[in-house]
This record gives sequence, C-alpha cells and structure tokens, in this order.
Amino acid sequence: MKGITGRPGMAAVKKPLRLSEIDTGDDARFSSGYDEFDRVLGGGIVPGSLVLVGGDPGIGKSTLLLQTSIKAAESGKKVLYISGEESLAQIRLRAERIEKTEKDLRFLSEINISEICSLLEHEKPDLCVIDSIQTMYCDDIQGSAGSVSQVRECSQRLMYSAKSENITIFIVGHVTKEGMVAGPRVLEHIVDTVLYFESAESGAYRILRSVKNRFGSTNEIGVFEMTDSGLREVLNPSEYMLEGRPEMATGAAVTCLMEGTRPILVEVQGLVTETQFNLPRRQASGIDYNRLTLLMAVLEKRLGIRCSGLDAYLNIAGGIKATEPAADLAAAAAILSSYRNKVIPSDVVIFGEVGLSGEVRSVSQTSDRIKEAVKLGFRRVICPETSLRGLKQGAFPDIEINGIRNLSELIAYIG
Repeated sequence: MKGITGRPGMAAVKKPLRLSEIDTGDDARFSSGYDEFDRVLGGGIVPGSLVLVGGDPGIGKSTLLLQTSIKAAESGKKVLYISGEESLAQIRLRAERIEKTEKDLRFLSEINISEICSLLEHEKPDLCVIDSIQTMYCDDIQGSAGSVSQVRECSQRLMYSAKSENITIFIVGHVTKEGMVAGPRVLEHIVDTVLYFESAESGAYRILRSVKNRFGSTNEIGVFEMTDSGLREVLNPSEYMLEGRPEMATGAAVTCLMEGTRPILVEVQGLVTETQFNLPRRQASGIDYNRLTLLMAVLEKRLGIRCSGLDAYLNIAGGIKATEPAADLAAAAAILSSYRNKVIPSDVVIFGEVGLSGEVRSVSQTSDRIKEAVKLGFRRVICPETSLRGLKQGAFPDIEINGIRNLSELIAYIG
C-alpha cells in the first residue's frame, strides 16, 4: 500500500482504514487441539497473537505448550519450538515421553533474541513457542538475561515479530514467590493474553486460568490432569470434583460455582465441635476465612446457635477455591448439618449469597447452574427466591427448584 509521504527522510505514513476495509484473513482462529485450552483462549488460537503463560516451576507450562505444538503440527501448521532452558536432546526425551510426531515441528535451542527474530522472519511459522522469556537476551541492552530491561526489550521484539509476520507466539514466563510473572509489569501489558497455570492444593489436577484476553472473556478456566504421559484435559470438571463423595455423611453440601462462563459443582464440607479453648478456632480451606467468621456470626444472631462455644472448620473438597459469594448458602448448610447431625440429601445442590440479616440474596447465571445440576443427575435445587424470577415456567421439568428468602427457611429443607 502506497503511503503518504512527508518531509524528505521521513518514513511513509500509513493510511488509516475503516473496519470494513480491514482483512481478518480466511481463518480468524485455529484450534490448539485441546477443547479446554481453546475455551480459555476464547475459542481457539488467534493468528498473530502474543500469549504469556505463567506458573510455578514444574507445574506443566512447557508440557502443555509442547503438546499444543505437536497437535498444531499434526493439523498441518508449521511450528517452531525454541527453548533457552533445555538442549535439543532433552527436548526430544520429553517429547517422546509425551507423544512422538514426524510432522512439521522443528526445535531450536537459542537465547539470542536477535537471532530468533531473524529466524522467525525467514521461516514464518504459524506457531512459535519461546521457553522461557527470562532466558532470552538482547545484545543491544545491558544487563543479564532475566533482568527488567532485557525482559522488556525481548518482549517488545517478539511482539513486533508476531504482528508484522502474523505469527502466533506463546511465551513461557517464570513467576515470583508471590505468584506473579517475574520481570517488569509492562510484560503483561504488551501481550494480548495472559494465562496462569495453577495447581490444586491436592496436586491432583491443574487449572489454566485467563486473567487477560483481548480476544475473549477473562476468568475462564481449563482443567487438566497431570499423568505419566503428559497433561490430559478434564472435559467434565464437576464430575471430577465430586468423585469419592461420601454417602450419608453429615456436614457435606454440594454447591455450584461459576468460573468465567463455566459452572462447576463442588462439595463444601463443614465441621463444628465444642471448643476446648478459651477462644474457638476457625479454619477455612478453599473459602475466605473472613467469610467463615461472618457466616458463624449470622448463624448465631439469626438462628440462635451458640457459635461462640464451637470450633468451626470449612473446606472445599478437591482443592478448588470459591471466589464468589454463591458458596455462602452451601457453607451455612454444611455447618448446620454438622451442628444438628442431620444428613443433607445427596441429590441436592445449594447456592446463594447470605447477607448479614440472614437473608438469601440472588446470584448470577442461575439457569446455567441449574443446567449443570440436571446434567449431573441432581434432583433438587435450593437457591435464592429472587434468582427464580428470570426463569421460564417449566424450563427444568426434571428437577425440583426451591427458592428461599432466609436461613430460617433453609432448615426446613435440610432437616
């Protein structure tokens, strides 16, 4: 395209385009080969995007991207995997343990960003993996690899290569002890998408979470299980989380949490016992400690339970963390079940927010939560009455839906 020239010696000025004049290409996205990964990315991999994947050491970042590279190569994409941490022999050993492929997947052990950018311009792969950004260095910048200035400059150059050559680049990033990506904060501003790989407290599965995405919604998660042959995607996290649930046990209630647009059923476990100390103990795992103390205060004030003489323990089974208040009602139900020694029926799902007056307040995406309960075979839902106003009459004939207004009405349903 011919530009508009300015003074002699100045570069040509690009002509601005209308939206209708912008060509997005024949295929806006392509699949990573994993439905869970595609979900987190917003529907697939966007050509020309720059994606940062962070996580603790050994959690599976390199494994995930190597498996994705193999799948992309098998689908006909030209893939280049560049490692600054492993030799080619080490990469081959890891690749053969996961899945051997003879497709157009090439490997390189290099840490000079100038050489890498020149190679990208020459090879023009569809997908490139950089493992990791902290090992790369630029000759023009002072400082050792991994320093703030080096990470910033290397990221800028990779961003330019991704946009100018329309190459999708995945960058592996190390994290600090606080769980943040090591290096300058500007790194997360430069890239199009930021993904964090997290491990459950039990270590049984991995959660890939989107915290920034220019091409999709944030706070989406993908669930994977680490096996001897690499990562295996968990297509039904709700069923996975509820495996091994005890029967006829007191202090257990199933709730439905929303992770992005995905509903996940988890078990909330509560235990209360008479305290042997001057001050009762409060312990929470997977749910905010302050939320537990608030619920105990509400139960004592509104239902007359003498919580000041009880130790209370609350746990989300499976190691997942409840970050939304929809788990309040199930937590209160689990505590009441343990206190009254009454079993909550195993076919009941409970969700809703509890206010300081003991009222049960509405939560979002009620319809999606109920659909997930129906899919898993649950027969009854207890939820806020105000959340039922937007539901169509007879929309869920296979499940009994009970709306409640306060904690006093909850007792009638759980015994």
